[in-house]
Amino acid sequence: MEICVLLAVALACVSCGGGSQSSANNENAAQPAAPQVPDNIQKAANSDLGSEAEVIVFGDLAKNGKTQALVVNRLKVTPKTAVPGLLVSRATIIENDNGRWREIFRCDEHLQNQKGYLARTPLGAVGSWRLQYEQNPQKGLEMYFTPLNQPPGGYIQTLGVLWNPKVQRYETMDSSYQHFLMEQPTLEIPELPNHL
Repeated sequence: MEICVLLAVALACVSCGGGSQSSANNENAAQPAAPQVPDNIQKAANSDLGSEAEVIVFGDLAKNGKTQALVVNRLKVTPKTAVPGLLVSRATIIENDNGRWREIFRCDEHLQNQKGYLARTPLGAVGSWRLQYEQNPQKGLEMYFTPLNQPPGGYIQTLGVLWNPKVQRYETMDSSYQHFLMEQPTLEIPELPNHL
């Protein structure tokens, strides 16, 4: 009888240990480790956005055969009204063009590409943004930028930014996220009447 009790306890301990190991393995399988950022990409990111640059995702982001990296400077202070997403003061996309890294998209106070300001960009300066992104297997990196605060003279709207394969650059989408919009070389800021 004593041997049966000891055997039952031993079997219970073995099955408990196996179960916890299995659940630990399942947790690790559900959350794969983020890939290590190669030194050359991190150096390029630091060169572009400084020592606090963080590479969020890298690879063939635009599905154009070139290595790109989404790089951000996170907000140092989280607002009291925290919203889901990545809170940033600046974001860029850098691209390796025959061994030389160059910036092809910038989000700071405005959204810009190599040709100018992206359509629908607020005229007033935006100090911080909420960034949400996903990698679409066909379209590549999809980014959605929302000002954290209402820009001066404007309103809060989410701007979709994707790679436009026809013109080979990142551009904003219309409000239905169906059509690309052309950029503008300058921001037209309306002048206030003198009598105010």
